Amino acid sequence: METEKKKKRSVVKREKLEAIKLAAKSGPATAHLNNAPTSPRKMRLIADLIRGERVARALNILKYDAKHPSAKMEKLLLSAINNWESKNSEVKLEEADLYVKEVFVGGGRILKRLRPAPQGRAHRVRKRSNHVTLVVDRMPAKAEKSTAKETKE
Repeated sequence: METEKKKKRSVVKREKLEAIKLAAKSGPATAHLNNAPTSPRKMRLIADLIRGERVARALNILKYDAKHPSAKMEKLLLSAINNWESKNSEVKLEEADLYVKEVFVGGGRILKRLRPAPQGRAHRVRKRSNHVTLVVDRMPAKAEKSTAKETKE
């Protein structure tokens, strides 16, 4: 009779972590921008423009947009594209059909400053910053719909 040797918990845990790392090497790519010196509200306006768009269209939108956070968002999108290329080196970028899967903007640290006000008082000025996370992935394959209609006889 053969007895199977039970694996140690540490070995099982290590194998599970290695499997997670292998799965992370392909698939969507992320890019983070921390403490961008723009208010989160202004950055969210730009993020809403490109969410769900194909990468080429999103780059065009950001390049020709007049708002000042769009330059930082364009640089972040290019970084996410490069991250995706390094993860998926076997796939050509032109054939990949990438799109912006997720973009979310969170508030960063707030620098508090004082501005002189009348009669010896001071008003507080809050200089806001934000954190942006951008996820790029391949466009999911569309399921082909059957167009064959049943004919009545």
